[in-house]
Amino acid sequence: MTRHALSAALALACLAPLGASAADYALNCGRVFDSRSGKMLDARTIVVRGGRIAEVLPGRVEAPAGTRAIDLSGHTCSPGWTDLHVHLGSQSSPRSYEEGFRLSDIDFALRGVSYARKTLMAGFTSVRDLGGNEAPHLRDAINQGLIDGPRIWAAGKSIATTGGHADPTNGMNSALQHLVGPPGPTEGVINSVEDARQAVRQRYKEGSDVIKITATGGVLSYARSGDAPQFTVDEIRSVVDTAKDYGYRVAAHAHGAEGMKRAVLGGVTTIEHGTYMDEEIMSLMKQKGTWYVPTISAGRFVADKAKIDGYFPEMVRPKAARIGALIQDTAGKAHRSGVKIAFGTDAGVGPHGDNAREFVLMVEAGIPAAYALQSATLHAADVLGVSDQGVIETGKRADIVAMPGDPLTDITATQRVDFVMKDGAIYRRPGQEP
Repeated sequence: MTRHALSAALALACLAPLGASAADYALNCGRVFDSRSGKMLDARTIVVRGGRIAEVLPGRVEAPAGTRAIDLSGHTCSPGWTDLHVHLGSQSSPRSYEEGFRLSDIDFALRGVSYARKTLMAGFTSVRDLGGNEAPHLRDAINQGLIDGPRIWAAGKSIATTGGHADPTNGMNSALQHLVGPPGPTEGVINSVEDARQAVRQRYKEGSDVIKITATGGVLSYARSGDAPQFTVDEIRSVVDTAKDYGYRVAAHAHGAEGMKRAVLGGVTTIEHGTYMDEEIMSLMKQKGTWYVPTISAGRFVADKAKIDGYFPEMVRPKAARIGALIQDTAGKAHRSGVKIAFGTDAGVGPHGDNAREFVLMVEAGIPAAYALQSATLHAADVLGVSDQGVIETGKRADIVAMPGDPLTDITATQRVDFVMKDGAIYRRPGQEP
């Protein structure tokens, strides 16, 4: 589908008025989460001017001249959250596999308009979309103010190997595969170091912001293995080195230990899922400074759905039951080992808008609530390589969310966000339906 056609389709979604209101504000917060220290501060007044944080004043003060006061005295204010692993163009259902043959990129883009808004209203002001042709177009439409949604770092098409997780011809019968032909680097499928360079350059051509590789088999792909390694170390290094030429960082989907090891040795920035991560991998990740993005909620979701007859194809069902149930335990072990953890849900596997459930599952895994909140703020900004978000400080982006209660004492408070500001514009206020 052409960029023009996708852009036209997204424009159709802009007939309803947007939810944001832009002005200069003084937010009177009952508490403020300090993402640098991981501590909760008492009452603060956050002054927002021109989409940036102008001042952070102690206590509740009168709104400075030219600002509008917003009473959040019963709330905790936090830097806007970042979900580092979403797929905004899709959402799992028993029809997902046949929809890939029936629907076009435009259909998925239009669905993404709704999913993007749900994500923003849940308190996630930034996301990394790790696989979807529609994501760069959603990003552009949001940046142009045409639709409401989080700031997007878009991977575009994930890079796979032949038959691997993210090979677009998986599940096709032989006649159909013969008709469409074998996918290559343009379609994000590689089998050599040279292919790897071409695939990254194609993602650059298509406007991606980040590169994603599928370093092992996957749970939901129509293929037998969910954990076998699918790249050589040299292929991964070729991806990473070429990505650096364009200022890109590389995220690696990986369940199996050998594929994870190759990805870390190859220089990726993040390991996504990490199901069978062992002590050797944890030690290597600490040595290399590799981040871990667990996506516990997606693991829990697929494990639950695997119990339902007909939800997944029979080739997929045992993988979902076996692998999905393990991720939460792995996340707890990784944290205790000292692996750096950043926040991601794989939303699109589970429902969009429920992203904050990941906080609850992280705490259940033994990760402290403060660290969980840091994983979606300061840590996420580090993964993205940006310094102007993830903290509430003078000069930073005015990405601020608020919720009743104290998430450090009750992490479920994160699921009750009722104030959302992105770049100084208010998208949701207390008492307003999302």
